Amino acid sequence: MTEERLMSRKKPAFPVCPELEAYLEEFSRKIEIPISYEDLLRFAGAVVVYDSLGEDTLWVRVYYSDSERQEIDLSLKRVYSILHSDGSDRIFQYLNVDAVDYCTFGNSKPFRIKVRNILNDNFTYFYVKKTDASRIYGLELEHMLSPYNLNFLVCGNTLIEEHIAGIPGDVFIRDMLPSCSESEKAQLAKEFVKFNERCMIRLLGDMRSYNYVIIPVHDFDHVVYRIRAIDFDQQCFEGKLKIYRPQFFKENFTMVELVRKKLLPDSVDQYKVEERSIVAKRILSSGDRIRKLVDIARKDPISLPEHIERLKSDIYDLTLDVNFRKCETMGDILALALDFVRRNYEDVSMRQIIEKRIRI
Repeated sequence: MTEERLMSRKKPAFPVCPELEAYLEEFSRKIEIPISYEDLLRFAGAVVVYDSLGEDTLWVRVYYSDSERQEIDLSLKRVYSILHSDGSDRIFQYLNVDAVDYCTFGNSKPFRIKVRNILNDNFTYFYVKKTDASRIYGLELEHMLSPYNLNFLVCGNTLIEEHIAGIPGDVFIRDMLPSCSESEKAQLAKEFVKFNERCMIRLLGDMRSYNYVIIPVHDFDHVVYRIRAIDFDQQCFEGKLKIYRPQFFKENFTMVELVRKKLLPDSVDQYKVEERSIVAKRILSSGDRIRKLVDIARKDPISLPEHIERLKSDIYDLTLDVNFRKCETMGDILALALDFVRRNYEDVSMRQIIEKRIRI
């Protein structure tokens, strides 16, 4: 199946409803920032950014007129301080905005800001994007249901995201996977199975290889690999269940083949159960916060009617849970999917407790 037939042509940006805005304020995600996405669009010119192989990265490095550069630099330093520190200006003298890059590819068209500490040349990035309710739901769900915390801020029509460090999946697959040891490939296969399951459970779509990163972690005498999503634009929008399963994108074919070669079917099933159980535990531990977010999503029109009809039918075919046929919104489907995972986990745990008591 081609990419064009699998994905919708273009996903619209959805506004932040008042209920979601109140949620963001309650959990310290909403904040006043000194610069907006539109401010950064006032660049005077741009040059293409090439990678180390001389290929176009689809980013351009923008520059501003002298009359605006100083104000923009100061505002971006303040955003950095709010995102990573206490928001004060005492660190400004040690910061330099080395680059402002603009992405010409994809829906969000973000700005990537490179900030360097002039005392030691350490640098980091953050992103300035247009606000989209889908992306906010995706970021919050990633924060609560994945192994990773996320730092982001929202102000009106502007979204600030911290940089997620790692090796882009497509780069890793092309340049580094061939030199991995057999045990490392088996571990990567395991991680891809878990990543695939996690995306499907929380309805995060479009995880093509360039929308996630692979993170090598050195542990004693070996390297452990983790897979982490970096693009949350396609949260709860598409109608085809395959969109929420990374295994069906042609860009991930190499990883799918790795799973087939390195893991037995029983092992694949085991890792799926492990990931579902971990997500269920995170749902339970997140308490009232995830319930509030999902309740808001249930009333929020973040998809199209035809997508909702298609997805609830696809998930019913997978789970045979008739409740999915009763869903009216994409948030309803998300709520029921998370509840399905939680209930299954609790049912298994209760059976184990009962069986243990019977044996005693």
